[in-house]
Amino acid sequence: MNAESDFGPLERTVACEQIRDLVARYNANGDTGRFAQVRALFADDAVMRIEPDQEFAGIEAIMTIFTGATSDTASSNLTHVRHFTSTHQIDFDDASHATGRLYFAVLTDVGLDHWGRYVDRYVRSANGWLFAHRSVSVDGWAQNSLFPRL
Repeated sequence: MNAESDFGPLERTVACEQIRDLVARYNANGDTGRFAQVRALFADDAVMRIEPDQEFAGIEAIMTIFTGATSDTASSNLTHVRHFTSTHQIDFDDASHATGRLYFAVLTDVGLDHWGRYVDRYVRSANGWLFAHRSVSVDGWAQNSLFPRL
């Protein structure tokens, strides 16, 4: 289906910015422990996959990733986590469904801690764009990473 025939260039540009904002809110809220705000970014039936073989289906299962992450870090001396994303490519299936691919890098107390890729599916809801599916692939870790290897 040709997305251009579903909605015009202005609507497509607005949708791209809304999706970029969704991704920014995911990282900014997750990095600062605002998990209620992260929860609001996912469709109720969303799926999150952490490569190679962990899959979390439904919002309740997805939220265990975030509540468990704070206790799973390798160091209790972790004072900050900052995700940076780049090269965000967004493609539209239609006016209510899109896919995205982007890179991330994570800074912690050790500097560059780990890095990888997100592959997403987005869905437009009455409340705006949400994650329908997110796949996280970590390409590498610093030798002294504060996060466990997946």
